[in-house]
Amino acid sequence: MNPEWQDLDFIDLISERHLQLREITEKLWNETRNIYISNSEWFIMSRIYKKKPTIAHVTKSVDISRQATHKFIRRLEAKGLVEISSLENNKKDKCIQLTPLGEECYEKNESLKAGIEQQIAAKIGADKLELLREILTSDWGLEDE
Repeated sequence: MNPEWQDLDFIDLISERHLQLREITEKLWNETRNIYISNSEWFIMSRIYKKKPTIAHVTKSVDISRQATHKFIRRLEAKGLVEISSLENNKKDKCIQLTPLGEECYEKNESLKAGIEQQIAAKIGADKLELLREILTSDWGLEDE
């Protein structure tokens, strides 16, 4: 364990582990692929995988400013990972969906993350990993759940 994490409270410890895992997955992807995709871009892609939401809906569902979300979406479009289309009955709202390349990248990244999860299970035990998953997905009695 990182010695700097010894004195962290629960919330900061979860945050540090989250950052560590995101850095590892981003680094692994970007070292082995020719399309650079940032963590924020992955986050947006996860919100639209196998769906066709409006850009406004995606913007509301991510914890990124509206302007930054639009910037990331434009970057994803420039990389050929998403396509934007108009709604039939609404000229104002636009829909977004992954392109076949975007879906392929997303699925390969999911496989990469599964490999990391297997490494963690091998280190701490599959039973502990499953318990952690149960704890993280259970109702903690917080307002925003």
